[in-house]
Amino acid sequence: MFIGPKAIIHLDRLVHNYRIVKEKVGGRRIMAVVKANAYGHGAVECTKALASDGCDYFAVFTFEEAIELRDAGIAADIFVFSRLHPDILSDAVDRNITLNISHSDDLDSVIGFHAENGESPKVHLKIDTGMTRLGIAMDEAESVLLKLKDADGIRCEGIYSHYATADEGDLGYANMQLGQFNSILHSANALGLTFKIKHFSNSGSVLNIPESGFDAVRVGMLLYGAFPSDEVPADIDIKPVMEFRGPIVHVRRVAAGTQVSYGGVWTAEKDTNIGVIQTGFADGFPRPWYDGGSVSYHGKRYPIAGRVCMDQLMVDFGNENVEVGEDVLFFGENKTDSLRVEEISDTIGSTPYVLLTAIQGRTERIFSGKN
Repeated sequence: MFIGPKAIIHLDRLVHNYRIVKEKVGGRRIMAVVKANAYGHGAVECTKALASDGCDYFAVFTFEEAIELRDAGIAADIFVFSRLHPDILSDAVDRNITLNISHSDDLDSVIGFHAENGESPKVHLKIDTGMTRLGIAMDEAESVLLKLKDADGIRCEGIYSHYATADEGDLGYANMQLGQFNSILHSANALGLTFKIKHFSNSGSVLNIPESGFDAVRVGMLLYGAFPSDEVPADIDIKPVMEFRGPIVHVRRVAAGTQVSYGGVWTAEKDTNIGVIQTGFADGFPRPWYDGGSVSYHGKRYPIAGRVCMDQLMVDFGNENVEVGEDVLFFGENKTDSLRVEEISDTIGSTPYVLLTAIQGRTERIFSGKN
């Protein structure tokens, strides 16, 4: 029998969130972002659940992540965000995986591959409008567009960019980026270049800049039931997909004045029941959450007692009658308990992205709500 942290993944909630977001964006095509193991939720299972509800485009970061989905029987379109490497071009053609052109050299590689093999993988052209990460620089974009126009047989289906600040309250920079992207689209149109898919919007802009939806909308965090920041309107009914919890393995009564955990930074103010939970920061529990943090048990909140250890953490249960073997909820939602991951990330100065993708180590994923 497994004794340790569990991540219950509610696939029915994932599908619910997908439908809510699709309605929010006016029925536009959704490119579901399932990189980093679907933000810690399980890429294969989440992709299958979304595909069964009609989602036909998925985005990952590495080519290996794309191969994992293909090997699992996913037939939908798959787009790879990472920098193109010439060694994967043949496999991308064979497995129908779409690649990212983010530098003039990438386009040269694809042109050379086509000249030698008479075929081309599907590609999207990425424009750097202000993220200053991967992407064709604005002052180089026109020359790359001209090169693309003159290249025969290159299957460039899409063009896109990425917001740096779409989930923040001040949208001045994001609107500047949108203007930059529209100027590139205008230049491409003037050259006679057309793209099947134009995409820019992400989870933050779905809520903050809905007019930037274009042909497809890339959505990650909203699908998993968390808002990307506290500066976006939380006005859609998304449900937390992951329920992260851990088992109580020991309970002891301690006297007032007893120190708990490393450094002795926490001391019992009165006689109390201290529960030991078999989950630690090596399993993805956010260690800074011990300071003022809590867990939920039988519908009530109980404070974390002292610093979180690598493998365990302690909870001050007061005079509660605690059962060894039962679970406490770290974040998520079930029939009796609710604690949103956004509350934790806001308190400790982190983000839901960091907390969800950190769930690993010895955490067992259990998939619920399958079709």
